[in-house]
Amino acid sequence: MRRREFFPTVAAMAAVPPPPKLIKAKPLQPGDTVGLITPSSYVSDPDELDFARRFCEFFKLKIKTGKNVGQRYGYLAGTARQRVDDLHAMFADPEVHGVFCVRGGYGSAQMLDKIDYDLIRRNPKIFLGYSDITALHIAIGRRAGLVTFHGPVSTSHLSTWSQESLQKALFETAPVGPQTNPSDSNPLQPRHTMRTVRGGTARGALVGGNLTLLSTTLGTPFEVETSGRILLMEDIGEDIYRIDRMFTQLRLAGKLQAAAGIVVGECKDCPPPGHDSAYSLGEVIDYQLGDLGIPVLYGLSFGHTADQVTLPLGVLASLDAGKQQLIVEESAVRAS
Repeated sequence: MRRREFFPTVAAMAAVPPPPKLIKAKPLQPGDTVGLITPSSYVSDPDELDFARRFCEFFKLKIKTGKNVGQRYGYLAGTARQRVDDLHAMFADPEVHGVFCVRGGYGSAQMLDKIDYDLIRRNPKIFLGYSDITALHIAIGRRAGLVTFHGPVSTSHLSTWSQESLQKALFETAPVGPQTNPSDSNPLQPRHTMRTVRGGTARGALVGGNLTLLSTTLGTPFEVETSGRILLMEDIGEDIYRIDRMFTQLRLAGKLQAAAGIVVGECKDCPPPGHDSAYSLGEVIDYQLGDLGIPVLYGLSFGHTADQVTLPLGVLASLDAGKQQLIVEESAVRAS
């Protein structure tokens, strides 16, 4: 192939269609049916699957279990095709009002180039999950334009505070408003702390999730779009140098600088227990994010924590890092 023929072909392969207009699902109501799927790691333990059922029943929801839930294909919950089939089936089923992921783990990125995003766009529904599910949040947001929810999986053990956050996000039409950590009875021994890395205010759509997934989707047609948005990042069980490396990758890709503001979660067990590190997580956050010229807040309780706030992705929010406030201003669901 001649050079002048080669480069347009590469450009066409790398081209990403513009994001579609934002769409929203209807809120859930007691008695609605939700579909349970396993897009990532397998869940073969019947006790875990029973807990997922009880999780939904706690919120007065009926369940429909994906055909391939319980399947095991190595460390995955079935082949990529099987997992995509369950996702498609739940979005196509008129009886299903929401799609809940049973767990994260690893594997959802394998599905991204096999998903029918037009099907999802034609059938907007509540989509809930976190951790490895970040890959699906990013891709569904970019290709279908659907508001999705970064929140618990159905095997999560939630505090009362987290239950209330989930209820408000998925069942109510009003914007979820200010997002903060649960209050502590003893301020000198807090369960969760927030810290302003760099003050300032920002306004933009919420995007992001798990740091590992944000970095590993770079260079693909499904990579996160951060320009003018408030970027959410969290992780669990990562050595500090790995966190540093992922921040570096995102910075070299221009993703950190392009954001209007950044909110970093608690990053539980970073570093893992028993692992020594020359730097603390806070030092790496300050070094990598403190001089971007945008507001940065560290410590919001989302992601891998029992006190987990449910955050709608794709809707407008405002950040005041100095006041340690994140406010979701736009409703995440449609009224009718």
